[in-house]
Amino acid sequence: MPRKKRKNASKDGEDVQSLPTADGATNGDAVNASDAGEVAPQSPLQKRPTLFIDQPIKIIPTPHDRFLKLPRTVGIVGAGFNGGQPRGGVENAPSQLVDAGLVEQLKDLGWQVQVDEKFPTYESLKPTVDEDVEGKLRNVKYVSNVTKSIAETVGAHAREGRLALTIGGDHSLAMGTVAGTASVYPDVGVIWVDAHADINTPETTLSGNLHGMPVAFLMGLGSCGTIEAFKWLKPCLNPDRIVYIGLRDIDRDEKRILKHHKIRVFTMHEVDRYGIGKVVDMALQHLGTDCPIHLSFDVDALDPSVAPATGTPVRGGLTFREGHYICEAIYETGRVVAVDIMEVNPLLGQGDALRQTIEIGCSLTRASLGETLL
Repeated sequence: MPRKKRKNASKDGEDVQSLPTADGATNGDAVNASDAGEVAPQSPLQKRPTLFIDQPIKIIPTPHDRFLKLPRTVGIVGAGFNGGQPRGGVENAPSQLVDAGLVEQLKDLGWQVQVDEKFPTYESLKPTVDEDVEGKLRNVKYVSNVTKSIAETVGAHAREGRLALTIGGDHSLAMGTVAGTASVYPDVGVIWVDAHADINTPETTLSGNLHGMPVAFLMGLGSCGTIEAFKWLKPCLNPDRIVYIGLRDIDRDEKRILKHHKIRVFTMHEVDRYGIGKVVDMALQHLGTDCPIHLSFDVDALDPSVAPATGTPVRGGLTFREGHYICEAIYETGRVVAVDIMEVNPLLGQGDALRQTIEIGCSLTRASLGETLL
């Protein structure tokens, strides 16, 4: 009686493709030979199908210093400033992240770190007059003085070939960080990760807080360019050179501005619909493949359950992994020249909430500078 041929089957009963063994036979042939009584010494790897390959895997490193003259060298700008919004505490974030070991963590990743032993307090840049308002805007001269100083510092790091890492501080500082980056990399693309659009103009702002207006100033929208204190800040960001990720608390006039200027926005709706991997791919595709990238990350982009110690938390935000994936994927492009980590506020959390937010600030920074899960 002829022997019945046995099928190759998976656990659920479906046929599976026979794989070649080391001598060129399929695993099905090997079984048949064994059934026929042929005896041949076999190693454990020869007894069953394997996906191992004979040739060693070649790992091609990504050129992460594509735009940096000083490879894997970072200049830390500790910007302990709270003048763009009314809550105290955010000025303490840079020192607390460093106290939590951030500098050593970056060195462990292979970075050469340039950092001042003591971060500036910016008190010398605070106007002496009691009233520092212009129209509805608060702390105009103070914010201008500090952001101009930040622009000069970030620009110096960029010109010398370092990656500029700014630890805030409130997000009004991005007027200075992005302006400083753009002074060296005029075609820079900005990825703005935030719960808020930060694109109110002097005409549309309801609060007068400048941390809700940096993008408008960088673009020169509304009357931004006519404010005397900010004459130093020339428009340096075109609407097609910025992409938002994570928005979910957008003022009515901000929605109008975003639509009018056709700015690419991925709200939490798009994150939920497409997944964070696809969103980051689309964001990078919009900016193009040849530009340097400035990542500006406000920790309130994360859900308050992830980063509770921040000034303007909004529920329904990014998960821990979504936030870190953004940083990891952008670093993998090899085009990051500047990173902002903003709005960690140590006074707005206690115990586990504070510790968790400080750790998030450090881990987002590490992910932005190349830390991986494997």
